[in-house]
Amino acid sequence: MTRGTALAVAAMLTVQAGIAASVGLIDQIGAEGAAWLRLSWAGLLLLILIRPRARDFTRRDLGATALLGVATAGATILFMAAVGRLPLGTASAIEFLGPLGVAVAQNRRSLIWPACAAAGVLLLTTPWEGGADPLGVLYALGAAVCWGAYIVLTQKVGDRVDGLKGLAVSMPIAALVATLTVGPSTLVDLTAPQLLRGALLGVLLLIAYGMEMLALRRLTTAAFGTLMALEPAFALLIGAVGLHQIPGMAGVAGVTLVVAAGIGATRGGARVPSGSPTVAVT
Repeated sequence: MTRGTALAVAAMLTVQAGIAASVGLIDQIGAEGAAWLRLSWAGLLLLILIRPRARDFTRRDLGATALLGVATAGATILFMAAVGRLPLGTASAIEFLGPLGVAVAQNRRSLIWPACAAAGVLLLTTPWEGGADPLGVLYALGAAVCWGAYIVLTQKVGDRVDGLKGLAVSMPIAALVATLTVGPSTLVDLTAPQLLRGALLGVLLLIAYGMEMLALRRLTTAAFGTLMALEPAFALLIGAVGLHQIPGMAGVAGVTLVVAAGIGATRGGARVPSGSPTVAVT
């Protein structure tokens, strides 16, 4: 397993563990409120720890970083809203369509792993059975679009800005977007235990996003996008163990397919040095 792959897998596990730990908070302050609290703490902590300076960025860098912040806010808020209405594994499987789209767009000559992952997503969501909350599905699809944009922008910002300085700007922007959309209605009702829990979840979020940015410096977006096929599997397992959301046989089959796609993605996709052609996933 390459270092980029290891970072991506660790990031996925951290994201899903944080989301599972957020379920109780969602019950108390709503899915959107929980998303805002996580983003706000993550943004504040990054500003304190990294302390980015304006001279570290060009105008173009700042534009890309701002867009990354908007995509991050959209992916986080919409996915948390989906989790409030759908099982964790189902919401994660639908959201995976974003990374899958990135993988297909970047690697059109080798579609076997995205196709395998897509089949797994269908088995995880079982759309032919119906019963899924339509609004939850729409939220998850919106999160998928934002996640696809997040992957592309994270690699762009990570390539242009040293260390985690880009993340230290994009995350506060994401927190600002969340504050403007859902923050005011949540802030007045917060208790001290909820604030503390939000801080812990914010730490998990910034760790996960930091690892993803480092992973995308080492992997192509196609490899990273297909590797994200593992995330619905992790979500399904965490949902079963932590939230008692037990999958059926179709879910188990879906997990098998997405894991196969994730393993396939690790066979290629390491980024080559600057100036050399990008290696596609096979």
